[in-house]
Amino acid sequence: MTAMLNDLLDDLEDRGRLGDDDALYEAFAGWAESSGRPLYPHQEEALLEILAGNHVIAATPTGSGKSMIALAAHFVSLARGGRSYYTAPLKALVSEKFFDLVALFGADNVGMVTGDVSLNAAAPVICCTAEILANQALREGAGLDTDMVIMDEFHFYGDPQRGWAWQVPLLELTRPQFIAMSATLGDTSRFQAQWKQRTGRDVALVDDAERPVPLEFDYVVDDVHDTVERLLAEGRWPVYIVHFAQRDAVETAQSFDRRRLIDDDQKARIARALATVRFGRGFGQTLRHLLAQGIGVHHAGMLPRYRRLVERLTQQGLLAIVCGTDTLGVGINVPIRTVLLTSLVKFDGERMRHLSAREFHQIAGRAGRAGFDQVGFVRVLAPGHEVENARARARLSAAEENARDEREARRVAKKAKKRGAATRSPEKGQITWTRSTFERLRDAQPEQLSSQFAMTHSMVLNVLAGTAADAHRDPAEHLLALATGNDDPVRESNPHLRRLAEIYQSMRQAGVVDHVSSEQAASDGRPRLRLVADLPDDFALNQPLSPFALAALELLDPDSPAYALDVVSVVESVLEDPRPLLYAQQRTRRDQAMAAMKAEGLEYDERIARLDEVTWPKPLEDLLEDAFRTYVQSNPWVGDLEISPKSVVREMIENAQTFTELIGRYDVGRSEGVVLRYLTDAYRSLRQVVPESAVTPELRAIIDWLGALIRSVDSSLLDEWEALASGRAPAISEGDSGGASGAELAFGADEDGTVAFSANRHAFRTAIRTALFRRVELMSRDDVEGLARADGPAGWPAGRWDRELARYWAEHDWIGIDQRARSSALVSVIERPTPADFLDAGATEAVAEGAETMPGRLWLAAQTLVDPEGDMDWRLTVLVDVAESDRSGAVVLRPLAFGPR
Repeated sequence: MTAMLNDLLDDLEDRGRLGDDDALYEAFAGWAESSGRPLYPHQEEALLEILAGNHVIAATPTGSGKSMIALAAHFVSLARGGRSYYTAPLKALVSEKFFDLVALFGADNVGMVTGDVSLNAAAPVICCTAEILANQALREGAGLDTDMVIMDEFHFYGDPQRGWAWQVPLLELTRPQFIAMSATLGDTSRFQAQWKQRTGRDVALVDDAERPVPLEFDYVVDDVHDTVERLLAEGRWPVYIVHFAQRDAVETAQSFDRRRLIDDDQKARIARALATVRFGRGFGQTLRHLLAQGIGVHHAGMLPRYRRLVERLTQQGLLAIVCGTDTLGVGINVPIRTVLLTSLVKFDGERMRHLSAREFHQIAGRAGRAGFDQVGFVRVLAPGHEVENARARARLSAAEENARDEREARRVAKKAKKRGAATRSPEKGQITWTRSTFERLRDAQPEQLSSQFAMTHSMVLNVLAGTAADAHRDPAEHLLALATGNDDPVRESNPHLRRLAEIYQSMRQAGVVDHVSSEQAASDGRPRLRLVADLPDDFALNQPLSPFALAALELLDPDSPAYALDVVSVVESVLEDPRPLLYAQQRTRRDQAMAAMKAEGLEYDERIARLDEVTWPKPLEDLLEDAFRTYVQSNPWVGDLEISPKSVVREMIENAQTFTELIGRYDVGRSEGVVLRYLTDAYRSLRQVVPESAVTPELRAIIDWLGALIRSVDSSLLDEWEALASGRAPAISEGDSGGASGAELAFGADEDGTVAFSANRHAFRTAIRTALFRRVELMSRDDVEGLARADGPAGWPAGRWDRELARYWAEHDWIGIDQRARSSALVSVIERPTPADFLDAGATEAVAEGAETMPGRLWLAAQTLVDPEGDMDWRLTVLVDVAESDRSGAVVLRPLAFGPR
């Protein structure tokens, strides 16, 4: 067994050779060879440069062993008694690297900070997201305790949203060595010059590595099915078929249904592997069917356990093709022999455009893996119109060759010439690609990384917080240096200075910062620009709005029947949006609103105008937005952010839905992984944000139910989080459930899945509101017969309804049934009414006395109507028979009164 690296360091220390660079080199190179991974020449070069104290830019191909260079940097730092940081763009990569380093250097020597989890944060080796290091660098400046910073996936420096986090440590930290690694850096001369100027250290560029598995590129004028058939026949599988939309990836996978891609032995092995995996309904059944035929699907919208299953089957050589998205460029743990791109055009969130050279090479670089392949194959399909035109030319050539005489050949050519005008071309305005596009991308170096620096409230406050602990740092000079000394090109007008002035002004107005006189600054030995109050330690981490959620909980009424759900809504408002689901909710509500407006008789133009106002459900929207405006005034660092009220967990509770039922209702099977991650974030936030003093028994039941539901769908996300929180390596689920445990249960359900109709009080109240509004819709149409049928013998007859409505029609022309009329605020429910409540509502004394002897059996509910004048003075009051509702499985109502309040 290979020795751990910390044992190697202990041995060097015992021999008194920790300060001997030659000994360190020999020890590390010997360890690499003994582990079966002898150093490549470029890795040896990088190690020598690290030992010489130089910065290193490792611009080496995918699969060339950048991880070994990072290990060498940690090894040298530990040997010299220093402290090294490893940063990456994704928390998953950070946690993976954390456990790798723990196995090599020992648990005491390695820590991790991601915003969600902080473990052994004082260790000499720290794994963290780039944002964490950036914020620490802003607070502590050049004094940050580190001598080595390893920045993985350094091409994220050019990411429009997150690039600032890669740049800030380079601006702030002047003492440590930097090791920047990526396969697609482009021209690095600018970095070499800047780093040398800022730190005085030499910068070594390691870019002469040969790719361990060379790539063969080709442009294919054929369709995907014929191309894949040839690749399989040539043994060039597994094939990763790259798309730029999840829908396209699934559709391509399904288009191979029933085609023979694998042999009977592979099918039998796959069947044995799938026999122990539980698949959910919807997409899960689709995936199972495809996997059985050797077809995989892999994209970010899938459940993690499904993605890991696809990766595992591919590693075992069982899948012929995997249809996925360009997330392959970030790296998936599968040996891919051929990368087949279906397009060179993608939608980047704003527009359709060609791939950049960096994107193309990130994806192409995944073909061919060391230890698996001698050559990696990259194929790019021509656009559909080019394939059709090529086939038409081939048919013409064949027809001309088969002509019996010269006369027939001329006739064929003449006919083809007439058809020439019908040659297919791209649709007008459509961005397409050609062989020239492919050749340009193939031969191009990745574009030069451009600065994405931005001044933010949190950046300013981090600097001020650091200054508060170090009186020798002048925050004004520091901030001006950031605004003017970053990597942006010099312009006539500096936008960062304008933004800095805006941030400063907002903080002065909020009373968060103060600018004192020179005399006062001199007398107390502190800078003129200073913080007035202490900041929370974690305000700039991954959940910057959590403090707002905590503050907003104070606005809720703990005695309200909806308190537990309102707490859920507060937490949901600060979570990242699961957009596919929210858009599906919006479509559903718009369909409902359109049907209601048609029934109301509104003109088309008015319907369309009103439809623009319909969005997904946003509980507590007014309360939360008012509270947030107030919160921003005293906490301006959140001014760059926005809350987002939504109802996902709340809707599931109110409608007694399981995960599968939610996915099925809104037809978002392709994005079920996105929804599950959202539910996991909600569960973690409910546990972390809500103080124990605010957790009622009902809220505790909701939190416990949500955790159990997530585990029943896919336990991996929660298992990983809880393992990391306790410092354990998360286990990869390969058991009988394939990462799922137990059956999905709706909130309030028994163990067998049965939900007594009134057991889930939130769902029951929702059903009451729905039943009441159904009667409002019938009333709006003056459908007295329908109203009589709705409540059966216990209700009012048609004649009674006719008389009651006649009084309303004498005052108003219509009853509103649009989205505003559906508001839950127009419904009141009293779950334990007193005899006085019954009498006030219009019930007889006998009903009031009977209800008192059986408390909880009868509820009172009232629906306020929306009228043309907006008086909102008419309402329908009903009795709700809880026991009968449970027996019948539907809300049983009995009208009590209708009239002005």
